[in-house]
Amino acid sequence: MLNEIAQDAETRMQKSADALVDNFKKIRTGRAHPSLLDSIMVPYYGSDVPLQQVANVSVEDARTLSIIPWEKPMVPVIEKAIMKSDLGLNPATAGENIRVPMPALTEETRKGYIRQARAEAENARIAIRNIRRDANGDLKDLLKEKELTEDEARRGEDQIQKLTDKYVAQVDKLLEQKEADLMEI
Repeated sequence: MLNEIAQDAETRMQKSADALVDNFKKIRTGRAHPSLLDSIMVPYYGSDVPLQQVANVSVEDARTLSIIPWEKPMVPVIEKAIMKSDLGLNPATAGENIRVPMPALTEETRKGYIRQARAEAENARIAIRNIRRDANGDLKDLLKEKELTEDEARRGEDQIQKLTDKYVAQVDKLLEQKEADLMEI
């Protein structure tokens, strides 16, 4: 029973950390990276699909992404989807090849992206602490129903706290890496 609660809490905390990594991918740095366009959905035969399902996205150089659609009529559709996204990118089309130059980040935009990254990290920490609260609540319920002894409940709370500390440290490390990427010129 105790191990199940701890295992469930750890799984949920890992999902929170993974979600933070995905959110950090959406915050662009000065370098071109194909995962930057992961969130872009393109209308394709009546339904919205991820950009990677209708085109090949690759890095042309350090500051340019190259997109080659698999079907020629998709060029203007992809270009429009990139412009409508909140990434602030302006694609340039040359025949069937779409080039997306990464604008250089100004000091002001870097600070804005760092604020956004810190907010995402704080949301992840809050989610992890909420998972801890839920797990400790489950332990207290089992203690009330006399399915656990007080010593087992205390041991369970210690185990949950260790998991919480581990994942909060992981979130802090991810934030530190993202901030270093953003401040790199």
